[in-house]
Amino acid sequence: MRLATIRTATGNRAVRVDADAAVETGDADVRALLERPDWADHAAAAAGPTHPLDGLDYAPLVPSPEKIICVGLNYRDHVREMGHDMPEYPTLFAKYAPSLVGAYDDIVLPRVSEKIDYEVELTIVIGRSVRHATPEQAEAAIAGYTVLNDVSVRDYQNRTSQFLQGKMFERTTPLGPWLVTSDEVPDGGLAVSTVLDGETLQSSTTDELVFSAVDLVVYLSEIITLNPGDVIATGTPGGVGHARKPPRYLTDGAELVTTVAGVGECRNTCRLEKS
Repeated sequence: MRLATIRTATGNRAVRVDADAAVETGDADVRALLERPDWADHAAAAAGPTHPLDGLDYAPLVPSPEKIICVGLNYRDHVREMGHDMPEYPTLFAKYAPSLVGAYDDIVLPRVSEKIDYEVELTIVIGRSVRHATPEQAEAAIAGYTVLNDVSVRDYQNRTSQFLQGKMFERTTPLGPWLVTSDEVPDGGLAVSTVLDGETLQSSTTDELVFSAVDLVVYLSEIITLNPGDVIATGTPGGVGHARKPPRYLTDGAELVTTVAGVGECRNTCRLEKS
């Protein structure tokens, strides 16, 4: 099952995205849907107003998550290209809801920087509250997966040893277009890629992950209760612009396609922030 949040003339609506139409579930967005204990059955049985697939206006999958937790340095190829040792524990930072845009919205390039980078990420969406999870409980708590592009302002990120200030700029982070429930995600390593202006710059698979999705939910649930609608970006593979020689950064008008095979893709145009 695929679930999404779309914009309509009367506000956001959660929908089930079928092969021929999007069907409203009766919920304001995907977070509200996932907060139902019976969310999967409710979504599967939904028979609300329908929308043609052509022209759907996708909002960020979860427009206002309680938490957006991101993991850095979690692909072996990316750890190597950045010159780091393999981590013993996940490297964590956060984003906030104003950072998010829809899967096909413009990415706003902050005018204070010319060192803005792309990062395709397989992303977990939590479907039930969990704390101190066993691996089995962690797996059961994952509603499904989506795609996030962790657009990063590298000069701000590297001003200190903490990543946050380079990761939280407004309207920089596509999330979506939909959630694919865990039962429909293919087994094995998923191909992940970034194409910038027609050139493939990231191409790897989730087999390169240091910490798996289940590992991350187990670890994070030791620290804080994970709740329905929480978003966990699992990290990016090698090929980021900042590590290239010379570096390759995003520019006004650039076209980005970030894809996780079997999950979805974000297609965005970069636009310089207006004064």
